[in-house]
Amino acid sequence: GHGVVPSTVCSVGEVLDMGYVLARDTVTSTVQIENTSSLTLQFSVQLESLSPTWNRDRQKIPSFLTSSVQRTEIVGTQNYSGFSVFSVFPTEGKIEAGKSQDFVVTFSPDHESLYYSDHLKVVLFGKQTAHEIHLKGAARDHPMFVEGGVPLDVPVESLAVISPVPSKKAQKKGKAPETVRSLLLLLEYVEGSAEPARAELTVGAMESPLLEAKKAVEFSLDSVPELQQAGFALESPKGALERGQLKRIGVSWVPPADLQTSESPLMSALLTVTGDITELYQVLFKARVVSAS
Repeated sequence: GHGVVPSTVCSVGEVLDMGYVLARDTVTSTVQIENTSSLTLQFSVQLESLSPTWNRDRQKIPSFLTSSVQRTEIVGTQNYSGFSVFSVFPTEGKIEAGKSQDFVVTFSPDHESLYYSDHLKVVLFGKQTAHEIHLKGAARDHPMFVEGGVPLDVPVESLAVISPVPSKKAQKKGKAPETVRSLLLLLEYVEGSAEPARAELTVGAMESPLLEAKKAVEFSLDSVPELQQAGFALESPKGALERGQLKRIGVSWVPPADLQTSESPLMSALLTVTGDITELYQVLFKARVVSAS
């Protein structure tokens, strides 16, 4: 007889990021697995969120009470409706020798959250794990988003109702409170380096059949002169996007000549993003000089 080892090749790596979508919208992505062995492979697909032990595993210390290094949860935000956020088809079958099988992954979030995630396993013959893929995605109620920097929140939803923090601009004009989100950019300059410290923010406009008009998304970052005085240089601090576009705000920092090594400048600026609504982001710029060793 001949001993044969099952072998497969997957079209994606360890992570499948479905990106940003509108809440209550649905997007799909295709994962292809090729059978590179000489025998027919029997497969099944498993999602961690549908595991019978998932509820038992949740009876642990909440992840927001542990440090980001200690967090090991792989199933993130779930739909309020009870239906799965991620689904895969087909869930079982056979792949003939030398043939390929397409798996359609569907992402269907029913509310806004940046932390949808799940874990997909492709198992051969009911016991051998051939591939593991981390599924992730984000949903927003409005067709624009800003990402980048150091996370300042925890990837766990709260059932509490949080009142929006009114911006100073809204207070002065007597308008309804606008929610101000916070973003932290950390720039570390290597002492004696010829290269500046760099970071960036990404502003995006989503494309969806749920959107009626192709209205542009506009953004602008204020306090540019104050940032320049502290050694920060901005690339594309304002602009406009059409649906489906991304634009990056590049930030670089070189310490001013009169800066003491022990000092760590902390500046803030207001990023305004306007689409179907106006959103405000307080961007914190934290810079420091680090040793080359």
